[in-house]
Amino acid sequence: MLCRQNLQWKTALRRAPGHSSSLRANAPKTLYALSTSATLPITRLRSPPSRLRPANSVLATSRNFSFSPTRRKEKPPLDDASETKEQENEEKQDTPAAKSEDEPTARDDIPDPILKSESEVAADGKINAAGSSAGGDSGSPSNEGGITTGSGGGGRRRKTSSDRSLSKPTVPEVYPQVMAIPLAKRPLFPGWYKAITIKNPDVVAAIQEMMKRGQPYVGAFLMKDDSADKDVVDDINEVYDVGTFCQITSIYPVQGEEKTLQAVLYPHRRIRLSELISPKASNQAINLQAPEGEQQQQHTSVESSSDKPDQEKKGDVVASFEEPSVTSDTSRQQASSYEPTSFLSKFAVSLVSASNVTEESFDKSSPVIRALVSEIVNVIREIALMNPLFRDQIQTFATTQIAGNMPDDPARLSDFAAAVAQGEMKELQEILAATNVEQRLSKALMVIKKDFMNAQLQSKIAKDVEGRIHKRQREYFLQEQLRGIRRELGIESDGKDKLVEKFKERADKLAMPEAVRKVFDEEINKLAHLEPAASEFNVTRNYLDWLTQIPWGQRSAENFGILNARKVLDEDHHGLKDVKDRILEFIAVGKLRGTVEGKILCMVGPPGVGKTSIGKSIARALNRQYYRFSVGGLTDVAEIKGHRRTYVGALPGRIIQALKKCQTENPLVLIDEVDKIGRGHQGDPASALLELLDPEQNNSFLDHYMDVPVDLSKVLFVCTANMTDTIPRPLLDRMEMIELSGYVSDEKMAIAERYLSPQAKEMSGLKDVDVSLDQDALAELINKYCRESGVRNLKKQIEKVYRKSALKIVQDLGEETVLSEDKALTEEGKQAQAESAKDSSDVKDTPDNIEAETTETPRVALQLPDSVHVSIGKDNLKDYVGPPIFTSDRLYESTPPGVAMGLAWTQMGGAALYVESVLESALSSSSTPSLSSTGNLQPVMKESTTIAYSFAKAHLARHFAGNRFFERAKIHLHCPEGAVQKDGPSAGVTMATSLLSLALGRQVWEGVAMTGELTVTGKVLRIGGLREKTVAARRAGASMIVFPRENESDWLELPENIKQDIEGKPVDWYSEVFDLVFPDIDHEQANNMWKEQLKKVKDEDRRKGEDD
Repeated sequence: MLCRQNLQWKTALRRAPGHSSSLRANAPKTLYALSTSATLPITRLRSPPSRLRPANSVLATSRNFSFSPTRRKEKPPLDDASETKEQENEEKQDTPAAKSEDEPTARDDIPDPILKSESEVAADGKINAAGSSAGGDSGSPSNEGGITTGSGGGGRRRKTSSDRSLSKPTVPEVYPQVMAIPLAKRPLFPGWYKAITIKNPDVVAAIQEMMKRGQPYVGAFLMKDDSADKDVVDDINEVYDVGTFCQITSIYPVQGEEKTLQAVLYPHRRIRLSELISPKASNQAINLQAPEGEQQQQHTSVESSSDKPDQEKKGDVVASFEEPSVTSDTSRQQASSYEPTSFLSKFAVSLVSASNVTEESFDKSSPVIRALVSEIVNVIREIALMNPLFRDQIQTFATTQIAGNMPDDPARLSDFAAAVAQGEMKELQEILAATNVEQRLSKALMVIKKDFMNAQLQSKIAKDVEGRIHKRQREYFLQEQLRGIRRELGIESDGKDKLVEKFKERADKLAMPEAVRKVFDEEINKLAHLEPAASEFNVTRNYLDWLTQIPWGQRSAENFGILNARKVLDEDHHGLKDVKDRILEFIAVGKLRGTVEGKILCMVGPPGVGKTSIGKSIARALNRQYYRFSVGGLTDVAEIKGHRRTYVGALPGRIIQALKKCQTENPLVLIDEVDKIGRGHQGDPASALLELLDPEQNNSFLDHYMDVPVDLSKVLFVCTANMTDTIPRPLLDRMEMIELSGYVSDEKMAIAERYLSPQAKEMSGLKDVDVSLDQDALAELINKYCRESGVRNLKKQIEKVYRKSALKIVQDLGEETVLSEDKALTEEGKQAQAESAKDSSDVKDTPDNIEAETTETPRVALQLPDSVHVSIGKDNLKDYVGPPIFTSDRLYESTPPGVAMGLAWTQMGGAALYVESVLESALSSSSTPSLSSTGNLQPVMKESTTIAYSFAKAHLARHFAGNRFFERAKIHLHCPEGAVQKDGPSAGVTMATSLLSLALGRQVWEGVAMTGELTVTGKVLRIGGLREKTVAARRAGASMIVFPRENESDWLELPENIKQDIEGKPVDWYSEVFDLVFPDIDHEQANNMWKEQLKKVKDEDRRKGEDD
């Protein structure tokens, strides 16, 4: 029997498929349905699923719709008599004079979808087929069974007398087999909608078939693995055994994804999974097809009950308007083997056997249940006030459902609490599986309490953040008000006005050039008209800050005293006569002119000779400000020229920064490691230095950031380099070169006594202690441990000696008495040490109480007793620095024939370079002469080897014609220390001497070291590094050095202490070298040197030929 409906609401629903819940709220909510069995009474249904609507509307309003304020209270089940009476009353009310035969059939049952025509389905791509064979308010045109409908949902149909006996379909109470849908993350609770996405094609097809047949029922079970994502249950252990029996209210295709479906599920009750039935087994077990009447039901909208027998088995729900009729025993026997899910056997889906879960009986008036219900309601109301996510649903449920019937339905309250809670998956499943209502309420209360605590925490955090923001806004507002009051009273001016005044005051104290002053005025006017919040304001302010901090016209008063400069330079450095003389010349010119122009000096020398430290001494001697920066590895031009102001975080170059730091126009700027400057994709910094270090251009140096000419002509630039080979030639041409050679032994001795030893002694804490390093020990350190040109390694060795002495003193005196920790620690240090002892954290982690574990002066120096005396001499030096590194001054005490000592220049200074030549095999008339060379020789030195070999053969043929050594000799030439690369032409004289010594069988005169480039004609050409080579020759024990005559001026400039005990011999041709290294040679003996060996070889060859 049909229930009474509101025509206005029904018409609006048909015209608007995406209707809001407000239209549904105007309709009565008393629903009736007729069971498939004629003996079952009419029962009242609750929480009906919503009508078909768009997916977004279903998802957004599903929960609110279930608990509308206009929902009527449920009625108790009616008996047969009351059912008949109520049906008769409704028939009378349903047939007034104005609506007797024109009232449209209303459908507000479970489910209550609206069918569309095929054209409409194609238009919106939705399949809405729940109860398709039942008819009703369908939008599809149909005239079967006396029903007339309109395509727009506003059609009307005329009811016949037989229609009065029709009934709406109901949800089956027993459904033994159901298709299982696995869920992830959360289970479904009865009465709460859930939209799921189906991707499996077989499951999609099965759902569509179910909707067509009017059997849209599935079982939803939660998967145990929360990361799983599939639509078919392969193993019964993959899901929990308790799930929900759900009705598919509507399905929608997912836009942009083929064969993907979105289905809206409405859970009705709890079910328990007992068996998983595979589709193949189900297909083999079911051999009977549905009776013919069922096939007719799938295509016929409404048929008379007298024309078609009832062919459904109990539990097989097919939407129909037919009154159940009594079927024959034969038809019942045919359908006895028919299952409602038999048509799903052709799909690869998961079918399960399930039974309803029966709740345990409970007493609604139990104090425990009433207390749990009351607490859950209170918590829900509290969450509604704090959490806006579920506020509308919770408030609606709390005000409409809880207030009226919460003692009557505590089970539904527990389901509601679990459905809205954000609990863990296992907790929610336990609530779903609980059959004891009291336990279910307890679990639901625990879950909802956790949500309440999270909501409280979120609310607290939000209030704290909001409070801080309001506090800042209030402070800002008050500050602005205070600033405005002060401005009105004239007490304080605007911050921008103060900036402008500050920059103008700075500019008035400077002697800005006219071009710079013009730029300053333009920028200050721009700043005055800019708002402080504008981005250009900070850029202009920073530029004016730099512009007014450059010392325009400000110079330091230089000291041009010659005696003062010499005194300062001698205090800091020993030797370095060339550098000191150049500085004194610079001061003398300034004394006569009253001013000096900036110069560009470049000091080139090996490491450790004092190039960098001499720059600071020069600044102190001239009373100039000192600024140092290194360009070693520099690859960015912006470090020299600055960045453009358009870049974020732009800064001027290092030179402008030097002027700002020194606050003078004439500082001394030391550019360190100029020979190691790099090149990158940001440009070539060496090219940028061309403008900076050019005396003709740096009077108007243009920095990219400043963009105004800056005069750098008063700056004294001092550059340092280890070699000149890597410096670009144009840059090298702009600098005045001063070469610094290595120190000899007596210079090192003086430096160690005056500077290195006192400094190392003080750094070791032995300043006032009687610890002495004898001169013999220093000489041993210099000769046997530190032979390099500089004194850096010597300084390390002296520091090592004093450190060892300090350790020995501490060990001898003992830490328990004289040098105890209690005496060394201050009171603050003792407290900090005690706090550190309490800290158990790892040393790599910063402790929380780091402030308590630190102090400014934790320790004090301990005073050693006067009885301490330590003396380090030559004998016990090994105890402090180990065995000597260099055991001999010479590689050969007596050089054999074929060995000559040459001289080489290195970055570490000079070094002795020996050249060795040997005969690889005995001479033979049949042997082929050859020359091979080893020793890591580079291309230039290999060419020198070839030149020396050719010249040696020519010289021997010209002066010793009888000596035919080179005609048959197979020679191997080697330069020791093969790990060191060797290159350069200055070893030509040494190689020729080695080859001639081997050919003549005479050793080179002892004590001779030589250097010079040799040509094939015997000319000796100029070389470089004569000072370093002379130092190396003296260190190797040579008494004579042979060098090209073109280097005679360099020899004369050498200090006398370097030339002491060594004789210099300048030469033009190699013949002069030959006379020096082979004096008193016997020409006859030299001509007959190899005749006997060659003659014996010839006789043997002749005899062999005769025998043959």
